[in-house]
Amino acid sequence: GGHPFGGPGMRRSTSRRKPSPAMNNIPFSLEDLYKGVTKSYKITRTVNGRQQQETVTVEVKPGWKKGTKITFEGKGDQPSGGLAGDVVFVIDEKPHAHFKRDGNDLVYTQDVALSQALCGFALSIPTLDGRNLRVDMSEIVTPGYQKVVAGEGMPMRGGSKGNLRIKFNVRFPTRPLNDEQKKKLKEALANG
Repeated sequence: GGHPFGGPGMRRSTSRRKPSPAMNNIPFSLEDLYKGVTKSYKITRTVNGRQQQETVTVEVKPGWKKGTKITFEGKGDQPSGGLAGDVVFVIDEKPHAHFKRDGNDLVYTQDVALSQALCGFALSIPTLDGRNLRVDMSEIVTPGYQKVVAGEGMPMRGGSKGNLRIKFNVRFPTRPLNDEQKKKLKEALANG
């Protein structure tokens, strides 16, 4: 006769199923995602009914994005007689005080007074690798204007970097101008 369970191959595949992977979200600062970092994590797994602890090392490469997955094959739970599952770490990004990430670009918002927006100014931006980046603004800052500094964004594969995009929040005077100030302003802007 025939085999019960529809043949030898079918029976084996059902008893040797791999458990679904254990997913772990791990949040990193934007500085760590910029520079790259190596961190160790303790994982607890059940093998044949017994708990085991093991340490795995996650090596984050410079420029990695939120949602990047690192899989440790066979480091998950292993039911008795079954295959060991995988452990998956998913990179998450902590909010940053000054920067927002947009793909490989970094976005920085700067408050400026109306006089600065019209007359120019210099600003100093603390970078993710500890430098102070000086940006000279000679152009007039109009609503919605963005200054792009090439190569000051997140690292990318191949050694290049995204851009730094500076957005401006122009602050208008809160007190009314006196007649003398209005006259000077009208004269100065008459030819603009």
